[in-house]
Amino acid sequence: MIPFKDPFNSPFNNFMFDVFPVIFTIMFITIFGLIIFSMIKGVGQWKYNNSQPVLTVTAKLVSKRTNVSRSTTHHGDDFHHHSHTSTTYHITFEVESGDRMELCVSGEQYGLLVEGDRGQLTFQGTRYLGFKREINGI
Repeated sequence: MIPFKDPFNSPFNNFMFDVFPVIFTIMFITIFGLIIFSMIKGVGQWKYNNSQPVLTVTAKLVSKRTNVSRSTTHHGDDFHHHSHTSTTYHITFEVESGDRMELCVSGEQYGLLVEGDRGQLTFQGTRYLGFKREINGI
């Protein structure tokens, strides 16, 4: 007589139940770790900027750029999705020594500034505080 082999009693039958909790735990720890790392990095940058002196220097605006990021979330079918777009604005200044620094600014400040503008740049660490344009001929 041929022995009956139970197909549900296979060594691979419990594979999903054994592996899934490990994969889930690793993904949870990784995502949680990235969130904590981002928070620590942000607090560190904030603390660094606060420890720097507020400086006002003569500078020239040499370039402007934007960074647009978009994320889309689908909700089960092609008819329901949510999109989110965010834009960050960056301007690069050149100081009298020839050194350049790129600072993040608001959209309003980005729109008011023009490449080639010269004036007094006020900043603290990597934090943009303002730019007072020199007006020639007035």
